Amino acid sequence: MKNKKKESKSIIADKAYAFALLIISIYKELKTQNEFILSKQIIRSGTSIGANINEAISAESKKDFVHKLSISLKESRETKYWLNLLKDSDYIDQETYNKSNKYCEELIKILSSIILTTKQRYLSKS
Repeated sequence: MKNKKKESKSIIADKAYAFALLIISIYKELKTQNEFILSKQIIRSGTSIGANINEAISAESKKDFVHKLSISLKESRETKYWLNLLKDSDYIDQETYNKSNKYCEELIKILSSIILTTKQRYLSKS
């Protein structure tokens, strides 16, 4: 993987971008194995995490912000499912799984925390 990093002011956006690059490398490897169905699933969910985070950064309201991040969280969980399936079906090795799963788990934890904090701080009824 080439060392290209998109500069932004958001740690979560940067992490999602790095994760998307990792998912793209997995996708490319799956294509060489002639695996087309699972590869399309993981590329879609794994790259949409960052896309939705970037939409959230430009949200029109706190409610919209939480909504977009919630979509990112759902896509993160879906990607975790595909990673598990790819590992258990021997399409990816344990090392690739460990690295990608670690990234995915981190995204899930950070997104969950941001969503919870934002809901408590801005959207809870007094």
